Formats: sequence, C-alpha cells, structure tokens
Amino acid sequence: MAYVHTQLDTDSLNNPLIDTHIHIDSYPVDQQLSILESLPGCEVDTIISVSMHLGSCQRNLELARQYIGRVQAAFGFHPEQEIPSPAAINALFDFMESHVDEMVAVGEVGLPYYSRLEALSGGKKWDNRPYEDLLEQFIIIAKKHDKPIILHAVYEDANIACDLLEKHGVTSAHFHWFKGAPETIQRMAESGYYISFTPDLIYEEEIRELARVYPAKQVMTETDGPWPFEGPFQGQMTHPHMTADVAAAWAEIQGLDQPAARRILYDNARRFYRLG
Repeated sequence: MAYVHTQLDTDSLNNPLIDTHIHIDSYPVDQQLSILESLPGCEVDTIISVSMHLGSCQRNLELARQYIGRVQAAFGFHPEQEIPSPAAINALFDFMESHVDEMVAVGEVGLPYYSRLEALSGGKKWDNRPYEDLLEQFIIIAKKHDKPIILHAVYEDANIACDLLEKHGVTSAHFHWFKGAPETIQRMAESGYYISFTPDLIYEEEIRELARVYPAKQVMTETDGPWPFEGPFQGQMTHPHMTADVAAAWAEIQGLDQPAARRILYDNARRFYRLG
C-alpha cells in the first residue's frame, strides 16, 4: 500500500496531528514561515521544534513567540557535533534557565552514535565520556524543572541513556527515530518512555516491526525535518503534513481506521508534552 499525502477524508477532520520532532529553524527563513503558515490547512495542530545549539534555541524561541501555540520550543544541543567549549555550554545552560517557562522540553540531546561509528570505522580514537557527561547535565536540568526530555540515542546508546534517566528518576523521555535491540525496546516500553515514527515507517521494515510491538499509548508522529526521506517522498521537502502519512501507516500496521489512529497519536503527544 502506498502512503502519499492526499486530501484528508471527512471523517478525519476532527483528528489533527502533532509533529513532535522537527528542526524548523534549520530550514531557510522563507520556508520556515511558509511551513508555519500552512499548518492549519494540513491539520497539524502543533510542532515541537528541537534545537541544535544556542543559536538554534534563540531562533526557536523567536518562532514560538511569533506563532504562539503553533510552535513549541525545545532547547538543547544535538550530540552529533563536537562538544562545545565550557563557556559555550554554560551560555546554553544560562539561556535555558532564563527561558525555562517558554521551554516545552529539553532537547534535542543525547549521544553521538553515528559520529562515533564514523570515527571508529576510520581508525580514529573516540572518547564518549564527554558526551555522556553532557547528556547527564541535560537530564539533571530536565529533572530540576520537571520537563520532558527529547533524546537522540539509538542502538546501544539507548541503554546508556536509560541508565542515566533511571539514575536521576526522569520518566518523561521521548526517544525520537529510535532503533534498537528487542531487549532495549522492552526496557524502554516498560519504563514508560515514548518513541516517535518518521515517514520511513512506510518503507523501512525495521521501523515497521518496532511499530508492531511498541505500546500504542507511547507512540507519536514526527518528521525530523528538514531531513529528507526516500520511497514516496523522494525529492520532496520534508513538511509536517507528512505526519498524516505516518499516521496512515501506523493505522494499517495496528489494524485501526485512520481517524482512531490519528486520535491516539494526537492524544499521546498532547499528554506527553503537557499541552492541555
């Protein structure tokens, strides 16, 4: 079955969706505004815009203030980058503390699985400890302010993240675009952690299998835009409307009609992000 975004049927009109992980600030400025203006027309209620670094946090805050309710800003540091200087880390933490009431979540934070893999495959040395230490500091901030945390932690890195979450008693964790071993999946599910599916749910069997087994009350939709996708999305700009295709694929996997599936995914996201 092909899932390409089309006009929604009448039965789904009261079931909007939420893009729970997108880097809206990473699009060109004209695309940022075009995407945000278009959301009501494609029945996307809200986006959770995650941050890459301090400048990214600042732009996401601007957009959240301009598009109140439509953009929810998360503040963090993407781990697939070099560790910043202590001064830069402190500046980021100061910003987060100063704008904690406008921060829907801590994120995107996590561990550099792909950077580490690339370095080791190239014969380079790798020290993961600074990344683990930085992640722990973000988890402490999430605990201090009772905020959800959005994690980039896949495969074996997810176990390190779970250890740190358990150490600090943080239970509101969202592992975006997750991949991992069955025992890790079970651990995360039993801990109450949430995951989210991107458009590759339509064509990646590993992700489809995850969607078959993960608890329905702990899953959400995302795009991770502007990251591009393959399959029916080849050559397309990643847009939050693709969450409708994700929902359709999840509905088919779960044996649900689309309105029911959309309602579950929407309610999950609003509950996790405490959107009322």
